Amino acid sequence: MKTVIVTAALTIEQGKLLVTQRRKDSSHGLLWEFPGGKVEEGEDPRGALRRELKEELDVEVEVGGLFDAVFHFYPDYPILLLVYRCRVEKGFLRPIGCHDLRWVTLRELETLVMPPADDPIRKHLFSSEQKVLLF
Repeated sequence: MKTVIVTAALTIEQGKLLVTQRRKDSSHGLLWEFPGGKVEEGEDPRGALRRELKEELDVEVEVGGLFDAVFHFYPDYPILLLVYRCRVEKGFLRPIGCHDLRWVTLRELETLVMPPADDPIRKHLFSSEQKVLLF
């Protein structure tokens, strides 16, 4: 079974993190997640993340360093989730490829229902809370 490579953006502004809500008709419908998506064949992960954020949120981003990498087994396929620090460079956030978007504090993030692959990311955020919110 081939591993699906997925990228996600960790975007923090004024102490809040950007999360998006998946479309109702998608897998994990209406769950909250860090915005991003699948890397296409032959695509660079950072380039894929820029493309996905343009498609889903209509913004251009600067993709920074890797924050975390998570390997997760879903029942039908394994994924490698690559989470990069990002900053919006151009555009205004609009939920054009997702159901909704929201800026949340770490405490609010803790209450959101998210896909299982995002759980290690949340734990990492809480373990490095002070450092993460400063970048």
